[in-house]
Amino acid sequence: MLGPVDYVLWFLGAFLNAAVLVCAVKGRVLSRYFTLNLYMLAACVLSVGRFVIFWKYGFLSLEYRYFYFYSDAFLTIFLYFALMGLYSHVFQEMGVHKHLRAGALMLLALTSWFTYQVLSNSSDTLASRKPFVIELSQNLYFVGLVLTYLLWGAVMKLRETRTQVIQLVSALGVYFSAFAGNYALHSLSPGHSTVWTYLPQILALWLPLAWAHAFVKVPVEARIATAYIAATHESHR
Repeated sequence: MLGPVDYVLWFLGAFLNAAVLVCAVKGRVLSRYFTLNLYMLAACVLSVGRFVIFWKYGFLSLEYRYFYFYSDAFLTIFLYFALMGLYSHVFQEMGVHKHLRAGALMLLALTSWFTYQVLSNSSDTLASRKPFVIELSQNLYFVGLVLTYLLWGAVMKLRETRTQVIQLVSALGVYFSAFAGNYALHSLSPGHSTVWTYLPQILALWLPLAWAHAFVKVPVEARIATAYIAATHESHR
């Protein structure tokens, strides 16, 4: 059974996802960061959809389980394309938009193919029975984590000065890092503690909060001094 905290976090997550869209409209960046806002829209809609399925069939029902894992796979794909959208902004001046789109689709296809091959060739009964969408979500999440770190490296190397872009990329990096850390800690201390139940839900609130702040509080034309970027880059070498 779900408790009051579960409901609060559930509705708060959906509210914050919707708030990002409102902030994007207010900041006039809805189309500028289309893939990011599309991800937030999908997250909001699917969160409501999950609640409808939960309310109708129950939390432990097969219907809710299927809807949850399939919607999670779709959200991971949407987040992947949101990340690719940030790549386009960082490499905008280099005119490589078409190459990035082609590379993103190819990487997505290769990840899907790799996931299918691993499951189909697995001799482990439990692994072979693992749903494709769950494994795909995990693999895409790992790919997204690596690509986010590479993008942050590109931001430092190219000395990106657009404050809004830097904050959006940084927020995504913190988001992925937090979940990776949570996964590592959970692996070291497995169990069904209350901490592992609520921590992922709390961490999930970070991304919409950070993006909403960037859309409303940081003007599109805002720039960080090049000297500061250079100094930060040198400190990370």
